[in-house]
Formats: sequence, C-alpha cells, structure tokens
Amino acid sequence: MTERNFDWDVTDYTDPQCPFCTDAYKEDAVKPIDVRRVIEKLDEYLSHNDFASAERHLKYWIEEARIGGDERGQFSLSEEQMGLYRKLGKEKDAIAAAERALFLIEELGIQSSVGAATAQLNAATVYKAFGQAARAIPLFEKAKAVYEEKLEKSDERLAGLYNNFALALVDLKRFDEARETYRLALSVIETVEGGEPEQAITELNLASLCEAEKGLDGGAEEIEAHLEKAEKLLKKEGLAKNGNYAFVCEKCATVFDYYGWFMTASELKAEAEKIYGGKI
Repeated sequence: MTERNFDWDVTDYTDPQCPFCTDAYKEDAVKPIDVRRVIEKLDEYLSHNDFASAERHLKYWIEEARIGGDERGQFSLSEEQMGLYRKLGKEKDAIAAAERALFLIEELGIQSSVGAATAQLNAATVYKAFGQAARAIPLFEKAKAVYEEKLEKSDERLAGLYNNFALALVDLKRFDEARETYRLALSVIETVEGGEPEQAITELNLASLCEAEKGLDGGAEEIEAHLEKAEKLLKKEGLAKNGNYAFVCEKCATVFDYYGWFMTASELKAEAEKIYGGKI
C-alpha cells in the first residue's frame, strides 16, 4: 500500500504576496494544483477499479502541475503514480515515477522531512516489487532514519516501513536483519489499539522468512507457530470488521492457503465477502 503525503499547503510553496505587489502577476508565479481534490477523484476511480481513468487523471494533473511550476504537486502525484503503476505491474512507468519523486526531493530541499521519507519508502517498495531489492535498501535506510527521529514510537507508519524493509532484506537473504526488523514492526503494532490484523500480517511474513531461510521441512515447526499466532490474532473477539479487516483477511487467506491451512483460508475469505457485501 502506498503511503500518502498530505502535509503540503499552498503556503508551503508560494511566498506571501502583498495585494499591491506586481510580482503576484508574473507569468512564472507558481500556480498550485489542489492535490486533495485530485486525490479524491483518483480514489473515486480506484474504488470502481477504473485504472485506465485513474492513470489518465494522474497524467493530466501532473502535467498541469508542471506547467504551473508546482513542484510540490508533481511530487505528491508522482507518489500516487508509483502506487498505481506498481499495482498494475507497469515496471517502467512505476520506476520513472519513483525517480521523478526522488529528484523532486532534492529540488525542493526537503531531504530531512517526513514527507520525503515517505516518498523514499514508496520508491523503495517499487524497486523491491520489481526485483531490485538491492537498489531499495539505501532508500529504506534513509526513510528509517527520518521516521525514527521524527515519528512517535507508536506511529503505525514505522511498522509499515519495518515490514517493507524486512521483505527486501529477505530477498537479499539477509535473514537475521530481516527477522530483527520484523520484530521492530511487531513492537510498534503491539502498542496500537486494534492492531491485531497488522500483527497477523507480520507473523505471516515471519513464516515466509523461515521458509526462505530453512525450507519448508527445516522451518516447519517455526512456520506452524507463526501461522497459529496469525490465526489467533485475526479471530480475536471485538476486532472492527471494516474494509481494512476485509483487505487483511483476503491477503492472509492466500498465505494460509499456500501453507495448507485451507479451513482458515476459507473462513477468512468468507469474512471478507460478508464485509464487502454489507452483511456485517
């Protein structure tokens, strides 16, 4: 999932203007786009799985931002493009969007901001998704340094970073580092009320790590333990049965299916269908 930056305000990238100052009417004055409205429309397209319209929408508004000299707008929408193209499997376009966002971090001089760290995390996730884990690691490290300095220890964004970082480390067979990074993710999520679904995802990630490191037979006992923990977390009484829970159920069901836990997988899929169908 793409992390979003909503930290920008018009005053972040346009200087205050005196009403009697002619500089406000210069042709090269920044003409910012309304990023929030653009993303609201984008979400409308995505809610209907209308990916073609979503792609056209982003291309149009990125060009409008470019024409208007709005680098902040280009930066925010490039992040949205990263997520869309990653989901659609368009490697060339996703990497181009990532590179544009990384370039704009330097242009805007925002290297130490949380917004820049989020963009670096998103770009790293793109590289990892398309088999370039080694290229992702330095970006994860930069994002990690800023997040750990500027976010609260219980901030869920830290857990998302740790989980994605660990996935890349597993790809590179850096298993001990990956395991410790997953532990960091759990240490954050365990402090979040209602965070059990996300804890379950991390437990299943740990099961996959065990398989990658030790094989199905060598890691069988440890894999089983992580599956049991994940199942217990997902079935905990009192969890909010919302869209996020349905999404997690679908995602986890695939992993349970893979490991032969067919009944658990079937139950999770049924739960997701009930939520999507408005029956819960």
